[in-house]
Amino acid sequence: MAFEQPKLKYAYDALEPNIDAKTMEIHYSKHHAGYTKKLNDAISGTDLDGKNIENILTNLDMEDKAVRNNGGGFYNHNLFWEVMSPNGGAKPTGDLAKAIDEAFGSFDAFKEEFSKAAATQFGSGWAWLCAHEGGRLEVCSTANQDNPLMPGKGCDAQPILGLDVWEHAYYLNYQNRRPDYIDAFFNVINWEEVSSKYAKAK
Repeated sequence: MAFEQPKLKYAYDALEPNIDAKTMEIHYSKHHAGYTKKLNDAISGTDLDGKNIENILTNLDMEDKAVRNNGGGFYNHNLFWEVMSPNGGAKPTGDLAKAIDEAFGSFDAFKEEFSKAAATQFGSGWAWLCAHEGGRLEVCSTANQDNPLMPGKGCDAQPILGLDVWEHAYYLNYQNRRPDYIDAFFNVINWEEVSSKYAKAK
């Protein structure tokens, strides 16, 4: 069975002014769609055909660049769209809020560490908040379309929040001002969805 690009749960302009409609349209309909198609092309007729994306990435042959790049691009963007919402922002609550305080000391300290991971990722890549079994949280970053599910990459744990810092994710609106884009991302984070992912991961 071929992978299908999930439908967006909001309109292209729903995250404005934090993420502009044109960037969302190009990012979703061109970049994400491209990763989805190329992933299907790469696994067609192989023993990976029919496996779920988490299984593929967790057991990935890192030398298989087509599956690594496009499988990562498919999975990473699926998560990225899910953890944003027009009604996002605010702060996490409940178990996730407690885990953030335990791991980082405070929400503001977490925000600073996550923002630093995103801002200092050289070139293209992602910043992640990951949950280990038992609930411990960790921030990390990965290059290109790698993610922490892949062998030897990032936190070696379950990603529950991801921020795309490829230039295609922000350049139309923010140009070279990546820190401004990172700040804006916090205005659209869907903490209910992140909390749900945390509950499943721990």
